[in-house]
Amino acid sequence: MTNRRKLGDIEVSALGFGCWAIGGPFSDAQGQPLGWGEVDDDESVRAVRRALDLGVTFFDTADVYGTGRSEEVLGRALAGRRDEVVIASKWGNTFDRGTTTLTGEDASPAYVRQALEGTLKRLGTDRLDLYQLHIGPSIEDAETLGEVCEELVAEGLLRGYGWSTDDPERAEAFAAGPHCVAVQHELSVLHDAPELLAVCDRHDLASINRSPLAMGLLGRRTASSPAAGADIRTKAPDWLRFFRDGVPTPEWQTRVAAVREILTSDGRTLAQGALCWLWARSDRTIPIPGFRNVAQAEENAGALEHGPLRAEQLAEIAAALG
Repeated sequence: MTNRRKLGDIEVSALGFGCWAIGGPFSDAQGQPLGWGEVDDDESVRAVRRALDLGVTFFDTADVYGTGRSEEVLGRALAGRRDEVVIASKWGNTFDRGTTTLTGEDASPAYVRQALEGTLKRLGTDRLDLYQLHIGPSIEDAETLGEVCEELVAEGLLRGYGWSTDDPERAEAFAAGPHCVAVQHELSVLHDAPELLAVCDRHDLASINRSPLAMGLLGRRTASSPAAGADIRTKAPDWLRFFRDGVPTPEWQTRVAAVREILTSDGRTLAQGALCWLWARSDRTIPIPGFRNVAQAEENAGALEHGPLRAEQLAEIAAALG
């Protein structure tokens, strides 16, 4: 495998880093945690810079992560190195920075530009390489938003755009835009998404893989190492099916156990094996595992040295998971 991928006309590393966790705690209006717990901004900066030194050039964030904090920390980490990296962010959620709470959604055309201005300021940059719709309006409304994104591309503020969605029909509709270059969707060894990968093939899109480590289930989170504090996994919403009360559910632990030996063969860690599965699954995939410290950044980036799983390993995993 080459360690590179295409994002429209941009070349990026085959591995990206997701910056949700480094935004720190934030919550919805009812107090439900939406972040991954407390973080050290200085350590986050060191981790981003270490990832870049190890060959990771793609960083994915969103304005709502930590209600702006993730973008600010990422901007600080990449200061002076902007031309070495490809930055993606997202819009659509509204939030209150003073209370670090999610307040709602805004799918209006006018809000796209307003949100982008805030993102560029927090990142300390004059353009964004990829801007992604982060909410689920109707397809008709989203098509109008795509037209606004085309205007922003023409103005030089964006290089491309996409939709973070697990709905193939929505992804297909947005893909009609000339500068739509990606769809971000859930994909992992525990959650395949053949219909979305087919959309990417039809429209020559990058497949940016959200939750590639199943929210830590394919990493270090076990029943003996629960998530705690202001971590979304401690009070997992229904869509976060892998965890209950901060620990993986027995059902999902059993599924990980069924593939652990294959994923960790050839000197890989469990997380590295899960990332290598994604590269074997399609040559369009760009997994974006989260991280909160230098050690996690080094482990994730280390997957690049292993490359994709072999075809027979892919088949063994499929059989083990039934």
